[in-house]
Amino acid sequence: MHKRYGAFFKAKDMDDLIQLKITLKGSKPPIWRRVLVLKQTSFFELHNIIQIVMGWENYHLFEFKINNYRIGEPDDEFEDMDFGNKKVFDANTMTLDSIIVETKEKFEYEYDFGDGWHHQILVEKFLPAINSIKYPICIGGKLDCPPEDCGGIDGYYYLLEVLGNKKHPDREDMKYSLESFDPNHFDIDFVNESLLHLDQYIADWSDN
Repeated sequence: MHKRYGAFFKAKDMDDLIQLKITLKGSKPPIWRRVLVLKQTSFFELHNIIQIVMGWENYHLFEFKINNYRIGEPDDEFEDMDFGNKKVFDANTMTLDSIIVETKEKFEYEYDFGDGWHHQILVEKFLPAINSIKYPICIGGKLDCPPEDCGGIDGYYYLLEVLGNKKHPDREDMKYSLESFDPNHFDIDFVNESLLHLDQYIADWSDN
């Protein structure tokens, strides 16, 4: 893994940037983040960036769908099985600039095939890098992402219903999901501090 992020890689060494807006589909009001990433970022790196900025815990499988490509982590066990879908390209070797060529493009990121957290990613702008800024960086966002394993978007809004009703009959059973969860929380400073250590974050997860 090349040291390309955080303290290891300064803007003067970069090519241009892509500004992406990531929105959790089905969320109302929208749960979203806006990030600046290098054009040469791999889709695997983008997966990890999304995990950090959204607040997911990186325990589940993922896949991108863009321009008729499926991009994820190929599994030899299923390589020869026909699911009626196209081949999954390796997220480690596919880079954003190899596919993304225009603004206003939209593509999808799915995290956790059980709960099915679908995110829409909008290519908003191509921008020059600023020498004093380290990338990737989050420049905006609202609301916390749902707790892991809460049953998808429908399960999440049921969780919020329970959270808002102290007399709800399921409140005691769901107490474990409610104790430290604030749906309105989003700490951009914490997110960007975490992004400074993206390489170590990826290395730690790769070792697991």
